[in-house]
Amino acid sequence: MTSDLKNTILEVCDKKIAQKGTNVGVSFYAFFKNKNDNPVLLMEAATWWIKTHQLDHFEKAVKIKELVKIL
Repeated sequence: MTSDLKNTILEVCDKKIAQKGTNVGVSFYAFFKNKNDNPVLLMEAATWWIKTHQLDHFEKAVKIKELVKIL
């Protein structure tokens, strides 16, 4: 995982947790704007989320943060 994607995931999760609490869920789409301006990075996130970790569509942000931190 690129450091840019890792940092984006951590920032988004931190923001969502601060806004909605530790029970908030996220999808890998949360790390991207509504337009697909970087398909390579989107596929990297999707592969990590779906293929590598076999995560559900929505997962707790705290869980995602912990998975990313161990990279």
